[in-house]
This record gives sequence, structure tokens and C-alpha cells, in this order.
Amino acid sequence: MKTKFTVLYFLLATSYFSVFCQISKYDSLHYKGMTRTYLVHIPPGYTNTQPIPLVIALHGGFGSAFNIENQSKLSLKADISNFIVVYPEGIKISGIRTWNAGSCCGAARSLNIDDVGFIDSLIKKLCNDYNIERKKIFATGISNGGMMCYRLANELANRIAAIAPVAATMVIESDCSPSRPVPIIHFHSFKDTNVPFTGGIGSGVSKHYNPPLDSVFKVWMSVNKCLQKEIIRKDSQYLFVKWTDCEDNSEIHLYMTYDGGHSWPGGEKTLIGDEPSEVIVANDLMWEFFETHPMPDKSSNVELNNTYQLDFTLHQNYPNPFNTFTTIYFSLPKASYISLKVFDVLGNEIATLVDGQMSAGEHSIVFDAKELPSGVYFYRLKTAEFSEIKKLLIPR
Repeated sequence: MKTKFTVLYFLLATSYFSVFCQISKYDSLHYKGMTRTYLVHIPPGYTNTQPIPLVIALHGGFGSAFNIENQSKLSLKADISNFIVVYPEGIKISGIRTWNAGSCCGAARSLNIDDVGFIDSLIKKLCNDYNIERKKIFATGISNGGMMCYRLANELANRIAAIAPVAATMVIESDCSPSRPVPIIHFHSFKDTNVPFTGGIGSGVSKHYNPPLDSVFKVWMSVNKCLQKEIIRKDSQYLFVKWTDCEDNSEIHLYMTYDGGHSWPGGEKTLIGDEPSEVIVANDLMWEFFETHPMPDKSSNVELNNTYQLDFTLHQNYPNPFNTFTTIYFSLPKASYISLKVFDVLGNEIATLVDGQMSAGEHSIVFDAKELPSGVYFYRLKTAEFSEIKKLLIPR
């Protein structure tokens, strides 16, 4: 009897583990010659027959996809409220991941990494992979990730319906002139010394200048054409301010807590972060805000597939030059007839790698060059709408 019970328990446990292991997937895409990584969490209620909202959650400096998932508890909220949440990762230099949010932060900023383009490509890929409700694509993030939210609102307003920055400020270096007003719900603590609400250089390691929050909201009040400012609540726990009567329902909410610090309200404390606020739960408030602030109808008529450009680059982990083989990666926005061929410097065809119909999505083709002499070669990718030639170097 004990043996049967043990076997039954093992089967049930294995089944449970298998089901829930499939809910989160760590994946990558190739953008501008770089492999960019992300963690996507699919709620149990997702069936692919009905469109589902998408929340993009951006980690702070020194963070990661798994760090922000644990810190924010957004995957738990996604399971309850039935939305997909994706945790993209900034580039990793010397063990540290950051986002190019403008004047901050780290290597992403100094190398001028195109993080806006990466997020745009990620949205397009997820819309191809899953049944995303395109009027309900939102962004949130903490610290450097929250700063990145403001940049996305400015430059990807045709994709992002609303944003929810946490413990952040706006550090964009261009004019704030989005293609449409963007609703904002912002969470902060009066005790945050890393990104002080009054502005200035905070206690964090980046030592960058933080614009004061009142200046940030003045900018967005003007952009969103808000006519009224109301203090909804002001007590010993928190301050709640609304900017209302805004164009296209693009109101702005600000929650300032008197507890917590540089942390996610209602979330988990990180090793280097402050204690989270206990008087509000950011996830509940932001999701209620997101649900009532979808993309306006007149702004949601852009077909992602129509603007999804082919991403045609070599994987950085397979060098060019190379000795034996390399891998060519490309993305297709739709099923297409593909011709992928290799030529020598005289234009003679050396190899045909693809010649036929291919499905939409990410593809990788291995090119084996062990029989070729050293020299310069070229490969060409052609579709009915696209053609590009790139160089291959083979040293022996």
C-alpha cells in the first residue's frame, strides 16, 4: 500500500511540476547583432483563443529578469488577473545589467544601446508567439527600469498603452513629445534616497542626477493636457494625487508612501534594496489602472506585422571571422519565400542554405565552411520584400 501511495504521489508531483514548468520560459531574440534575453510568464488561464493583455516589467540596475519577477510578485498577479508578463533584461557588462533610459545608466547608456528598439522587437515577437490584446500592452519597472518606462512612453506611445514607474524619475535627453498622451501611475516613497523625489544625486552607485518628480509631472501634465490636480488622500500612510481632465483619458496618478524606500510597494525586499511599503500594494493599484486605460481606438490601428522588419544578423557567440561553421539568424514577420545563398568574392554561388517557403518567427541556419579555403565570402538573404548582403571572413 505504501509503495502504491509513493508511486501515486510521485506521478502527481511530476505532473504538477511539468504543468507549472511550462508557465515561465527564459528565451532570447537577436537584435542589432546582440542576443537579448527575457523571461515570459504565461498565466494558467491562457488558452490562445482569446486575446490577453501584456505587461512588460523592467528590472533596475544590477537586476535581472528573475530578480524583478521575485521582487515585484507580478507573476502571481498575472495568474490571478490573467495577463502575460514579460521580464526583459538589459545588456550585461562586467556582470551588471542596465537600461539606456537617457542620462542613466551604466554601460547601456555609455554604449548608446538601442533598448527602445529591443523592446519594440520583443513586443512584435510576443504578438507573433501569443494572442496579445494589442490595445492592452503596458510597461512597468523599478529604478533604472522605471526610468526606461518613461522613455518607452515618449518613444513607443504607439505600442505602450500606459506605464507604471516605481521608485524612478524621467531622464530622457530629448524633448518629451510622444505620438499620443500616455496615462501614468507612479509609485514612490518619501524615504527613497536612491532616487530622491526632490531630485539631485541619490545614494545609488550610478551617481547620476535625478530630475525632481514635480518637474516630471509638470511635463506630463502639459503633454497629456490635464486640466485639474486633486489630492485624493493625504495622511500618515501615503499621499495620493491625481491629474485629471486629460486628453484621451490620459490621467496621471501618484502614490507617495511614508514607509518603504527604494523598493516595490507590497513586493519582496531585495539584498540591496529597502524594505517595501506595507500601506499599498503596487500590483493591485497598477493593474486596476491598466485595465481602465487601454490604448484609445484611434491610436491602436497600427498593425505590428506591417512594421516588423527582418532582423538579419550573425549570432555574436559564433564569431565572424570563423574557421569551421557559423549560425545565421533572422526573423520573419510572416510566412515568406526565402532565398539564402553564399557567394565568393567573384560572385560565384558557393552554397544554397535555404530556397523555399519558411514560417513566421525566429530561424537559425548553420553554415558549414570546413571545405572552403580562407578568404572573404558573402551571404545574401532575399524575400519578395527584402534583400541584404553581409560579409563572412574565413581564416585558416
